[in-house]
Amino acid sequence: MTAPSPAGPRTGRSHGPPSLRGGNLEAALRTLELSVRGRLDGLLQGNHLGLLPGPGSDPAEARPYRAGDDVRRMDWAVTARTTEPHVRETIADRELETWVVVDLSPSLDFGTADCEKRDLAVAALAAVAHLTRGGGNRIGAIVSTGAETVRIPARGGLAHTRSVVRRVAEVPRAGDGTRGDLTAALEQLRRPPRRRGLAVVISDFLGEPDWERSLRGLSARHDLLAVEVLDPRELDLPDVGTVVLADPETGRQREVETTPLLRREYAAAASEHRDEVADALRRCGAAHLRLRTDSDWISDIVRFALARKRTWSGGGR
Repeated sequence: MTAPSPAGPRTGRSHGPPSLRGGNLEAALRTLELSVRGRLDGLLQGNHLGLLPGPGSDPAEARPYRAGDDVRRMDWAVTARTTEPHVRETIADRELETWVVVDLSPSLDFGTADCEKRDLAVAALAAVAHLTRGGGNRIGAIVSTGAETVRIPARGGLAHTRSVVRRVAEVPRAGDGTRGDLTAALEQLRRPPRRRGLAVVISDFLGEPDWERSLRGLSARHDLLAVEVLDPRELDLPDVGTVVLADPETGRQREVETTPLLRREYAAAASEHRDEVADALRRCGAAHLRLRTDSDWISDIVRFALARKRTWSGGGR
């Protein structure tokens, strides 16, 4: 499944994750954990395999397709790269190692709906950690703010899972004018090569897709999931008269009048960029989950996980 998942409609009450700003981070993280555990367990009914390549399996080497191979094991990334059909074999009953690259550059310190994109990125990490925990599985993270890169080694266990989420939430915000560097974080994950597993990239994917080559390199070795976090104001401008637009990664500001023409051009440019991101992720062989600050993010993850599970079990179209 490489098409972006649909974001749920905005409802009358907040479905956003708790804000991680303020003086009580521990309380916010406890609330986040309870929300993730309670709602995911209830809605998925114990089915935690939706993000994984297959029941009880870890992706192994890709090899050319042979007559009789299970088409559900097609490796589309390698097939596209080599122009020859390939399947990915699996190694059953091995612990899964998950690495999560979390983009916390200044463009994530923004939100006009239920939360900031940064809060949603940390919440997505918490959900991935919960969905991949258990059975000796391990999780690690690489966090990039543009000003610094933080690496958290992969380990197993509930205490470590909680520590990963906490440490990512505690990463200091970069100052305005700091450019994000998602490519550098992806390269840290690529080199040295790590054991095969699941690679998750959480970002808003703003700017030029100079990360595509690095992401494609990851997909040759890992099952790949891209989580795109968005705010509605990045897609449409409201009719508010004069407004100051700011780019947090360059520090530049511009005062504009939100005329109907400007709003149409803004929406068209935003839509074109989102399509370019989706196309680039598809070329990389990444499954694509889109989350918004104004929608029920846990329900969006559940729909995505169930669709992934149906695909792997042969129930998808």
